[in-house]
Formats: sequence, structure tokens, C-alpha cells
Amino acid sequence: MTLNVDAVIGYSWDAVGVVWLIGYAFTKRTVRRQPIGARLFHLALLVLGGCMMAGPWFRYGWLKMRFVPELEGVALAGMVLTVAGCAFAIWARVTLGANWSGLATVKADHELITSGPYSLARHPIYTGLLTAITGSALVSGEWRSLLGALIIVFAIVVKMSQEERLMMQTFPNAYPLYRERVKALIPGVL
Repeated sequence: MTLNVDAVIGYSWDAVGVVWLIGYAFTKRTVRRQPIGARLFHLALLVLGGCMMAGPWFRYGWLKMRFVPELEGVALAGMVLTVAGCAFAIWARVTLGANWSGLATVKADHELITSGPYSLARHPIYTGLLTAITGSALVSGEWRSLLGALIIVFAIVVKMSQEERLMMQTFPNAYPLYRERVKALIPGVL
């Protein structure tokens, strides 16, 4: 039996989608959210980046050329990064529970979660997703995927800054201390 790297990656992203859809039904009521313009900008970047990475629309010219050699080791490394990133994002999403939102929001009775993956990074869902996106881009190996991944990174940085502002306003005493203790994305680094 041979390992189908593309199938494993697809199932990993499917698992993220299923957890997000199920979890969405159990979120708390939103009391404050990011402005609609900021949300639309963030979504447009995510859609563009996702389409560049996964869709057939950008497979032309230099965008379809490879930035890494087509080697089994590269594909396996990309698959491992994708699976590990998706698993980490799912762990963070489950830990966040009813406080989660697809928007930068504050929920009713919002809690500052600092345990589990949130003791490693302030935005562990993004850590996991960025790891998985990096892995998926490696497996594709095409410039379009790398460019799409960079667009998604930019979208996440934009949303993360909006979330940071909301958390500072919501938890003016606890969040600055949490920020001093825990890095945003990469434990001990960034």
C-alpha cells in the first residue's frame, strides 16, 4: 500500500472544516466585533490565498513552476507539517471552545484562555494553520501555492492584530501580563 500524500492532506483539512462547523454551533453570543470592512478585507485575502493554493485558476506561466524539487522527501515533510498543523489548530480550537469566532470578536462572558496550546502561543490556531499551510505549499511545490500562502499569512497577521486590540480592551489587566509571558505564534520566538 502506498501513501497518498494528497489524500492525507485533504483529510487533514477536511477534519479542520468539520471541527470548525460543529464548533460554530456551540459558540457564545457576540457582544463586540471587528468592523465589517476589516472583516471583508480579511476574507478577500483568505479566499484569494486559498484559491491560489488549492484551485486550478492560477496554474499558468511562472505560477505553475516549482519552487522546490519534486522529491518524495519534500512531499512527506509537507504532509507531516500539514497533519501536525491541522491537529494543533484543532486542539487549539477545541480548547477555546465557546469563546471562538471566525471574526475578531468579544463574546458574552468571554474568558481569557491561557491553558493547553494557549500556554505555548497566544494564537495557536494560527500557529497550526500556518504550519499546515506551509506543509501544503511544500507538497504543491508551485509558486502559486507559495504566493497564496504568503497572502494567507498577511490575512492572518491583519486579523491577529485586530484580535490583540480587542483582547487588550477586554482584559486590560490580564492580557498585557499574558503577552509578556507567551509569544504570539512561535513559542519563545515570535
